[in-house]
Amino acid sequence: MKKQILNSFAVIAIGLTILGCKKEAKEAATGAAEAVTEVVAETKYKAIASESMILWKANKIVGGHEGTIHLEKGIIKLKANALVGGNFIFGISSLKNTDMPATDEGNAKLVGHLMSADFFDVKNHPNAAFEITKVEGNNVSGNLTIKGIKKNITFPANVSTNGDELNISSDTFTIDRTEWDIKYNSGKFADPAKLGDYLIKDDVELKIILKAKKA
Repeated sequence: MKKQILNSFAVIAIGLTILGCKKEAKEAATGAAEAVTEVVAETKYKAIASESMILWKANKIVGGHEGTIHLEKGIIKLKANALVGGNFIFGISSLKNTDMPATDEGNAKLVGHLMSADFFDVKNHPNAAFEITKVEGNNVSGNLTIKGIKKNITFPANVSTNGDELNISSDTFTIDRTEWDIKYNSGKFADPAKLGDYLIKDDVELKIILKAKKA
């Protein structure tokens, strides 16, 4: 158990370092939700929830915050050793802030606000979901559902296997949070001059890390 916890912390540290160093993450191509084509997989992998997560970073005019959202469950499908499908559920209540100490009062205040109706509205929308619709080369497309709103996004990702283990790591990419009805302090829906330093940028940086074992 101790080794597993340490491994998880290592993954978070590496991922957040990448988020911090990469200054110009590309925006994911976003469009209407697409139909999922059922593919007969030759191999299935079950995601390890404790080591699979979304790394996020949101920026204000001055400063910003970053953290993680962990996976609840997920299945990954391969055919001819290539990624062909998968579906994943992320529990928003697992959201953590990592740029402030966990014992800091400001940390709890921030996380509580992110859980509220201003942002994720966890009471009514406890989960986010992602389902792969297409894979072309290293570009993965899938339907991302947040707050009941489903849109298709495309981003680059690396897939590797080692024995019975599989790892997927996306490039850091951005999405426009307002397309999923997260509009709090957005310059699109309030006067930026009045918001001042409280303005929150619409583009949120994301990086998806998935670790799985052969089912």
